[in-house]
Amino acid sequence: MSLTDQGMPTHQHLVLPAIRAVAELGGSAKAKEIIDHIVENYPNADNLLQVTYPNRPDVAVFPERASWGRSTAKLIGALEQPSRGMYLTTDLGEELLSLPEVEAFEKIRELDREYYREQRRKKLEDPFTAGIEDRDEPSAEVLAVSEADDDSSASGWKIQLLERLHRLSPEGFEKFVLYLLRRYGLQLTHIGGSRDEGIDGIGTAPLSPVLSSRVAVQVKRYDPNGKPIGRDTVALFQRDAQTKGAERAILVTLSRFTEPARKAATTTIPTVDLIDGDRLADLIREDGESGVSLQPTVNEGWFDKFD
Repeated sequence: MSLTDQGMPTHQHLVLPAIRAVAELGGSAKAKEIIDHIVENYPNADNLLQVTYPNRPDVAVFPERASWGRSTAKLIGALEQPSRGMYLTTDLGEELLSLPEVEAFEKIRELDREYYREQRRKKLEDPFTAGIEDRDEPSAEVLAVSEADDDSSASGWKIQLLERLHRLSPEGFEKFVLYLLRRYGLQLTHIGGSRDEGIDGIGTAPLSPVLSSRVAVQVKRYDPNGKPIGRDTVALFQRDAQTKGAERAILVTLSRFTEPARKAATTTIPTVDLIDGDRLADLIREDGESGVSLQPTVNEGWFDKFD
């Protein structure tokens, strides 16, 4: 039985949600923001996130299929990408949003089929594409587009790193995060345990050589491919941090944050610095001494401009 037969939406069904995500995010959005929006708003997303590939049991199907839908939206011309990782709606995208959903889906399906017919013509293969919407995984062409477009998936090392961090125990992950924040200059005490009252670390963050701010830290070892953290979690943490007298707060997760969560983090005191899995990986890389080392590469062609 295919994943689609098990209730997983096809990539074609996720094209319209991808276009809608860009529109609702203000007409432009980063690749990761589109996926987060789809995961947050798609019906039955909690259950869909539990479905994994038979041959890759640690990888959730739904976020990857949402990425496939986003890439398809670009390939058929419903989204455009003026810069790496950033998407805009096109006239076609606006037209699809204005149509009844059933009619929009039929048009998307035909555009997708036409795209693959053209690809097969170029390869001198049979252009017949019946059943293309039933594929469980994207073609090599779509994967190439998705990987090139996605500002967060371009690096396999991040996926490996987040998966390794997720295998830490909850307490182990808390200790690692506090270790990393200390390396960035924070002075923190680990609280943790069943009586932490929503706070995993408390201490001070230096603002200048003579000023510091009391800061509270909360750590969530959520699945990197799971549902993003919402507004309620952020609001509850803000109340807990305020109770501890914190002037600033930091919430760290391997997962992601919804747009309402990001807004709540900056509109209520104490404000919360949100560190999702992607940003956490960048902080670890920039530190350079916390389990990740990247080999430098030389772009030889870059130097040609001086000859």
